[in-house]
Amino acid sequence: MTSTVARPAGPVSTGRAVGAVSLLALLATLGLVLFTTLSTPLKDDVAWLLYMAGRWLDGQRLYVDLIEVNPPLIIWISAVPEWLTEWSGLSGKQVALPFFAALVLASAWGAANLLRPVAKLFENRLAVFSLAGTVLIGLAGPELGQREHLLMAAMLPYLCIFARSLDRVPTRAWASIAAGVLAGLGCALKPRYGLVLGLLECVALASGLRPWRTMTISAGATVAAYVAAVLAIYPAYLERAVPLGIALYGATDAPFSWMLWDNVPVMLGEAAVLLLYWLTRRQARESSLVLTLGVFAIGSTLVCFLDGKNWFYHRLPATVAIVLALLVWAGSVLTRPAAEWRRLAVPLLLVASACTVFGVAAAQRLKPQVELACAPGLSTEARVERLIRREGAKTYVAFSEWIALGFPVVNNTGVVWASRFDSMWALKGELWRTRFDPATSKEWPVRRWVARDFVAGCPDLVVVDTREGLNYIAILRGSDPAFANAWSQYKQIAAFDGLRVFKHGGERHCTGRPKLLQAQIDTRPTASGEP
Repeated sequence: MTSTVARPAGPVSTGRAVGAVSLLALLATLGLVLFTTLSTPLKDDVAWLLYMAGRWLDGQRLYVDLIEVNPPLIIWISAVPEWLTEWSGLSGKQVALPFFAALVLASAWGAANLLRPVAKLFENRLAVFSLAGTVLIGLAGPELGQREHLLMAAMLPYLCIFARSLDRVPTRAWASIAAGVLAGLGCALKPRYGLVLGLLECVALASGLRPWRTMTISAGATVAAYVAAVLAIYPAYLERAVPLGIALYGATDAPFSWMLWDNVPVMLGEAAVLLLYWLTRRQARESSLVLTLGVFAIGSTLVCFLDGKNWFYHRLPATVAIVLALLVWAGSVLTRPAAEWRRLAVPLLLVASACTVFGVAAAQRLKPQVELACAPGLSTEARVERLIRREGAKTYVAFSEWIALGFPVVNNTGVVWASRFDSMWALKGELWRTRFDPATSKEWPVRRWVARDFVAGCPDLVVVDTREGLNYIAILRGSDPAFANAWSQYKQIAAFDGLRVFKHGGERHCTGRPKLLQAQIDTRPTASGEP
């Protein structure tokens, strides 16, 4: 008779269990975020860029026919799901959001593979991938697909190899080149992040690393090639988009005190990361990754303050880096003997508290979207879309700084957008800058451009946002008689959510440009101030 002795679960089975649980957490997070974002209006910035990409694919010229202040890479990226939309027959949202999620998860998988040889903590590749993916997807939530979200994903392999370099762990040349290219593309999405890579290089020099490493060379070469391509293909970007942004975009800047207050959790998190690194810098090999992520977070926060906008997604790269650094530090401690991590019980409690704060904040940002996903027809955008369809509108415009009243409304209804701008941010910028520089109205006569776009397009339906404290109609009527005459033909048909909806109800006097974003519109002012 043979007896069978049960063997205790070893490291392999435990590792599989941890990997399986981590993967389930990732799938749950991904499912919740995709359900929410697919069931609610597409994020306005993402919707606008998809719209721009579609017009570009149709043959319109960036920065000449299409007005945009972002560098072209994000439009090129957005063109991929836009092209797939036409090929698949699905909606833009149904293609774009899974596409962006796939890019982010591919980066997490690459990071897991790069970290595997660094320390025992990273041996479980599935668990590392799942944890990184959960943080990347979960903290972004409704901001899935924003430039800063894609930028963080693009930078992650670079940060992993950078940490390996600090530990003198060699990396294959092809992996270093690929990571450098991705980091260069991340900088191309938002050029100010070159400052963050520069800050990391200061750490590298202090650690005795030479600056001409394979990865840094490939990152620099990618940025240089991108700049050369933009100069050659899109000279209008520097001639028109950049001056326009510099002159008028400052109207949306937040007061420094507001930014300082809203960034307190991030800055405290960065301080905690540096403190934890200092406590165990000589005891854990993972400490190099903690330092790398902490420095990247600090640099990202500096970029936030330079941007001056105080929008959450601008803080997303720093937030993701902080949470990943805290989790890496905690993991490195918990894999040591019990006596060791008990000695660090207070720092571990600090890590748990910080991660809880960031997790709760992410849940609070997602909660309204989840509620809206259960009743999508209640959103302001959905109500506007129903009005457009009910009235049979073919052309439409919204007088609001809120981009969502234009996009995704236009994406979902196919109506023609009767303006060269995505919203009234440029008009607000002109009014703001004119207060201390009266010459702005001659150099950038946005009021005239908006008014003439309106007269030219004769939109069937107009939404006026009354929540912003700016009376757009009074401003435009007072500055352009043609607009005043055209506006007299409109009558209010609805009001909700702080919006007033007007419909053209009289004789039309269009000037012959019904599809303004498909016409050649040059925002460069001439001597007479005409576009």
